[in-house]
Amino acid sequence: MKFGCHLPVYGAAATRDVLLGFARRMEALGYDSLWASDHVVIPYTIASRYPYNPTGDFPLAPGTSFLEPLVALGLVAGVTERVRLGTTVLVLPHRHPVLAAKMLATLDHLAPGRVILGAGVGWMKEEVELFGVPYARRGAWSDEAIRVMKACWRDERVSHRGEFVRFEALGVAPKPAHGTIPVWIGGHTARALRRVAELGDGWHAAFPSAAKMKAGLADLAAACRHVGRDMASLTISARVGLPARQDADALVSEIRDLAALGVSHMILESRVRDLDDMTAIYEKFARDVRPRV
Repeated sequence: MKFGCHLPVYGAAATRDVLLGFARRMEALGYDSLWASDHVVIPYTIASRYPYNPTGDFPLAPGTSFLEPLVALGLVAGVTERVRLGTTVLVLPHRHPVLAAKMLATLDHLAPGRVILGAGVGWMKEEVELFGVPYARRGAWSDEAIRVMKACWRDERVSHRGEFVRFEALGVAPKPAHGTIPVWIGGHTARALRRVAELGDGWHAAFPSAAKMKAGLADLAAACRHVGRDMASLTISARVGLPARQDADALVSEIRDLAALGVSHMILESRVRDLDDMTAIYEKFARDVRPRV
């Protein structure tokens, strides 16, 4: 099992000093990856239901500082050497796919082979449609975007004529250090899991229980059979909450349950945003939990 940390990219802790101090300390503690999530704006009125709490209310106020993830990861890349750099998740409709491909390839060129694209279609209609993507078609738009990005990373001469994006022959450089960037696709719907099977290098599940993970993996296996994909070729990852008050035995049990289902990379997220308290929480996990897994 590999373990990553969610970076302090939103709230009062989303500053240069906190971000750099946290990134350096997590790499020194032996964490395998560092991750940034993605919101370009926070509307003052949100009718969309937030899928990750019981009330459906988005927990951040419109005035909350929220760093652009690829810019933040670029800063982190400059003060780390080994740790992987990922998005959890980059909302594909927020950026033109050629621009996104360029930014990700640049990051991977400067931090060779360390980038993971966690990718999703987005849940907030108000934010998705701000960028001109019809909310009802965001899945199809994202499928096309993934194909465009992979072509930009792979081909010397790139052209595309699709439903949403069209352009004639272009050169897009630099290329990623190893010729491509792994794409771990988020989402739990049937369409999201088909997207994993058809276009992904992994599945990136958000806040799953073992029971939900088991059900999702069964659906993913069916999607893989439908397209002739070997499920063993996919990386299975999960983003989970890391409580401030940790019960080491409970965490070990939860991690072992997920590992038994095939999860090989876990991204831990603490809601605490004070640097000292955050660092202490992740240090405690590294000392008391990880060695027992």
